[in-house]
Amino acid sequence: MVLFAIPVLSLLWAVSGAHTLTRSECFIPAEKQALVDDLQDDMESSVTPSSYPNPSILIAMNLVGAHNPEAQKLLTKIILSTDPKDLTIGQLALSIMALTSSCQDPGNRLSILKMKMEEWKSLSPQDPHSVFYGPSLGLLALCQKNQEDTLKLAVRFSKMLLANVSPFNMDTGAMATLALTCVSNMVSEDLDDEYNQLFGNTLTSVMENISRRIEDNGLIGGSYSTGLAMQALIVQAEENWNCQKTMETVLSEIEQNRFNNPMAISQILPSLKGKTYLDVPHVICPTGQEERQTLQEHPSPFSPSASNITVIYTINNQLRGVEQTFKETEVVSVKKGSLLLVVLEEAQRKNSKFKFDSKMTSWGLYVTAINNIYEVENHRTYWQFLSSNTPLDQGVSYYIPHDKEHITANFTQY
Repeated sequence: MVLFAIPVLSLLWAVSGAHTLTRSECFIPAEKQALVDDLQDDMESSVTPSSYPNPSILIAMNLVGAHNPEAQKLLTKIILSTDPKDLTIGQLALSIMALTSSCQDPGNRLSILKMKMEEWKSLSPQDPHSVFYGPSLGLLALCQKNQEDTLKLAVRFSKMLLANVSPFNMDTGAMATLALTCVSNMVSEDLDDEYNQLFGNTLTSVMENISRRIEDNGLIGGSYSTGLAMQALIVQAEENWNCQKTMETVLSEIEQNRFNNPMAISQILPSLKGKTYLDVPHVICPTGQEERQTLQEHPSPFSPSASNITVIYTINNQLRGVEQTFKETEVVSVKKGSLLLVVLEEAQRKNSKFKFDSKMTSWGLYVTAINNIYEVENHRTYWQFLSSNTPLDQGVSYYIPHDKEHITANFTQY
């Protein structure tokens, strides 16, 4: 089959009918198209009857066109069966967008989301910037459904975001950009100048922060923030962004298997295809679709004959005010190619102090406790994993340690 280079960002982007901005031209080279197709297949093959109900994956499938209709139907069914009352603002918003892009009625999820958004507020300008991530999604979902009082919520949200003085968070900034761009597009041109100025000032502040974090190699705030940041840069038509450079670096990282987490794939894939979350209401539901690929099992990350490696694993808690402090180290032998999770399980088997608890999230398994010390959200404490002194950018169910690597789980406060 002959593959052609696809211009994914050579489109015109109209904002509120007031002016037209040109997106920078950006291509997936013909020889890399199969790489992106394989990446999508990997994401879709993670969908099973027992898999975590991840709406981000369904959104990505619908935005770029699913390869596997059966996986698409299955994930839609799983999300529909999830009780919306158990979801956070962000999870609710994503489920609404996922169902909308699947041409499904979100039901009472909209009213529940609106209620949660009305109740939410940032308690202090010192709150972590990331507390705005879920409400950004909530505002975007309500905006796309033209919900009453969305403008009032957007004004309140913008004022709190502008007042926040904590370090900038890329994912939050990107999602806030998408939400406020949606609101700006939704409102009439005769909107009060005060509101126009507020939204304009907020978007300018956020976009300046995003632009300052574009690295020389094209990545934006790191590998796993680049996908959402690309969406923000697309909808705001950032002139100083070299989209092609970003594309080349992301494709190179895909070749290096950096994007092996289905959640990470779901965030980068739409951007590679020139899509953003603002396209969710415009997805055309197919009447029929050729099944391109069936669900497949992933091979084991290591072969039965793989040699063993040694990993040094330390658990450390020195936080004041916590019931017990400790620093313990175990030297663990595991098969080469094993996930970090296997190291944790082996250390737990050898030493009861290394006992850990975890929960499943959209990003994979998340460690909530070690040695009976649990994270406490109100205290802003959590278990951070490091290699030597460098924080890991992958979770325990995806990171693969190397021989003689020193992994530390450090109980940390942010």
